[in-house]
Amino acid sequence: MITVNGENHEGFEGKTLSELLCGLGYKEAYIATELNGNIVKKDSYRTVVLKEGDSLEVVNFVGGG
Repeated sequence: MITVNGENHEGFEGKTLSELLCGLGYKEAYIATELNGNIVKKDSYRTVVLKEGDSLEVVNFVGGG
């Protein structure tokens, strides 16, 4: 089980952060992520492998005018 913004998600253990984000419909260009309290740089999304109990916070950037 991996927690994303307070919601539990199953089936992402052993997957990369990029795979999780894509699977949940996030666009990597418009988000910032924090994994277990640490900010993850975008160039690491494809190498960070998720494990049971991880906690992820995802922030979407929204433009306005």
